[in-house]
Amino acid sequence: MKVIATNKRATFEYFIEQKFSAGIQLQGSEVKSIRAGKVSINEAHITFKNGEVFILNMHIAKYDQSSIFNHEETRTRKLLLNKSEINKIIGHKERLGYTVIPLQVQLHQGLIKIEIAIAKGKKLYDKRETIKERDLNREKQQLLKGKYRWKKQRLG
Repeated sequence: MKVIATNKRATFEYFIEQKFSAGIQLQGSEVKSIRAGKVSINEAHITFKNGEVFILNMHIAKYDQSSIFNHEETRTRKLLLNKSEINKIIGHKERLGYTVIPLQVQLHQGLIKIEIAIAKGKKLYDKRETIKERDLNREKQQLLKGKYRWKKQRLG
């Protein structure tokens, strides 16, 4: 499974509860552009209409070698999920107040999939805690790297 694009702000802004993998209904030039890595899901969000799931504002750049019949860059695209998965997601969203966000665009066995998640928004103090943990982990890694270098220099 090759990750093509990620939503880096998602784990900072939300607590991820449950993940789903969904197919995307795409045109030919969109597939070629995604395989080239020209896709962004940073401003994208998920909506529901008539029991179907759609992704809005997912930016797929125009494919250079395509003809004049190229795709629109930020059009609404349908996500392909099972009915039971759709019902579970809608239930969590409506009853429990969760948010549905895109996490990653992946290439899985020749198919382009998008990983979406049911998530709960973080408060400001939760975000501060996340920043604190990230800084501590970074310092630990730097110390471990320094000790390893010191041992390597001492032995070598």
